[in-house]
Amino acid sequence: MRKNTLKIATAVCLLAAPLTACGGNSSAADAKVVTVYSADGLKGENGDGWYDRVFKDFEKETGIKVKYVEGGSGEMVQRAVREKGNPQADVLVTLPPFIQQADSKGLLQTYAPQGADQVGTEDKATDGTWTSVVNNYFGFIYNKKELKQAPTTWEQLLDGQYKNKLQYSTPGVAGDGTAVLVKAMHDFGGKDAALAYLKKLQANNVGPSASTGKLAPKVDKGELLAANGDVQMNFAQSRTMPHLGIWFPARQGGKPTTFALPYAAGLVSHAPHDANGRKLLDFMLGRQAQQQVSEIGGGFSVRQDVKADDANAMDLKKLMEGVEVFTPDWNDIDKNLTTYVEAWKQATGS
Repeated sequence: MRKNTLKIATAVCLLAAPLTACGGNSSAADAKVVTVYSADGLKGENGDGWYDRVFKDFEKETGIKVKYVEGGSGEMVQRAVREKGNPQADVLVTLPPFIQQADSKGLLQTYAPQGADQVGTEDKATDGTWTSVVNNYFGFIYNKKELKQAPTTWEQLLDGQYKNKLQYSTPGVAGDGTAVLVKAMHDFGGKDAALAYLKKLQANNVGPSASTGKLAPKVDKGELLAANGDVQMNFAQSRTMPHLGIWFPARQGGKPTTFALPYAAGLVSHAPHDANGRKLLDFMLGRQAQQQVSEIGGGFSVRQDVKADDANAMDLKKLMEGVEVFTPDWNDIDKNLTTYVEAWKQATGS
């Protein structure tokens, strides 16, 4: 959901190849495959992410090979829209509000994976078209080496020390970038106040970024002092980026806030490998895969009957202490996202 330039795993068909090579009508040669279009964050840079483990275990158990295509949430939805007449993906995974957008565009079919009954109502569609597979929360990151104290408020980011040392991904393109706008509207009490703040913040902003994932290395190296992100991705990245710190901006005098930003998955309408897509969704929501969400992925299980007690789970619980979690009106955001993004562009000159 965060990347404008597609990053495709080795097993994925090249974009230049004919469409029939990546799906369409199944043939004997490709019947044992499933194609996933997904936001980034769950696949490790070194093959050590949650997706890496889950896809490997899934292939071993079923013999079905996963073809993986990664990009920004908005980008993945747009690609699926272009392919609507000849779908290439079987499973679509994005962050909100893009999963709702995919649903409203008729890209998803109804399917409740095994275990969906253990997922809270707020983490799945009422019409059964998508179910969260990894829970997550929006956040910011900072460089722990360069900054002796973590920033705590939105207002601090307006300070001159952050000039050309701050960057956030693009709303409307990146899910975490859209989340900046969502959180600002909540924290500042509405669209106009949020845009007035983001207009001021633009003086320090390096500029647009289609990929949130690419900001963390810049923060770790000290090229940036602060950037946006999300807990799951940044927690996982911190294993190899020791200078990353996670924080949650508050209004001056207020409490730090965040909101759930889950990875939500749906079965694509007229998927070329429909049955394989269902099997993968069942597998991702299975108890074994969900138990590994914190241990391997640095995220939060969406199943209410899975209680992780590994070291990562304990660290994540501590990180979230004292942070107020609010619930955005996703229906409003889905309906008015284009309007909000256009208003942001006008306010910031982006």
